[in-house]
Amino acid sequence: MTLYDNLKECLTAEILKNRNKFSWFRVIRRCLSEPKKRYLFWWRIANYLYLKGGKINKKLSAKINRKLIIKYNTEIELGTKIGVGLYIGHHGGIVISNKSIIGDNFTIRQCTTIGIKEENGKLIQIGDNVNIGAHTCIISDGLTIGNNVTIGAMSFINKDIPSDVTVYTEKTNRIISKA
Repeated sequence: MTLYDNLKECLTAEILKNRNKFSWFRVIRRCLSEPKKRYLFWWRIANYLYLKGGKINKKLSAKINRKLIIKYNTEIELGTKIGVGLYIGHHGGIVISNKSIIGDNFTIRQCTTIGIKEENGKLIQIGDNVNIGAHTCIISDGLTIGNNVTIGAMSFINKDIPSDVTVYTEKTNRIISKA
């Protein structure tokens, strides 16, 4: 599948919700009528230009991505490989490193970070049908998350997660008085 075919498949699934056959007119009309779809549209376009290569394409993609970061407070680095069916519950505070390979039907919510410990760290691989709750931090080098995984809100993940599980971080409150 070519890069352009992948772009059209992603836009059909994420913007048109597979209801209609792909056409640029339908995609743009849907983005104009549903503001929440605009981020996905512009990020997919910027990432397509970045992956396509070339000096002009990379400059244009970087400019688009900078504007998206400012407007939506969501930073998905260019070059990140995300499969078809990306869904962002709420924009705001989302950071995804370009050292991530993410499968199809990926759901992410606000204030979530997916990153590596060191600049030259190994890739983070996330499978298909993964759902990540709000305020989650996934940081490690060489981390793998399997398919059909749900990660609860306010979780900290730094180890591999097998397929078909639900994961959450237990939280306890400690009250310390100033007596």
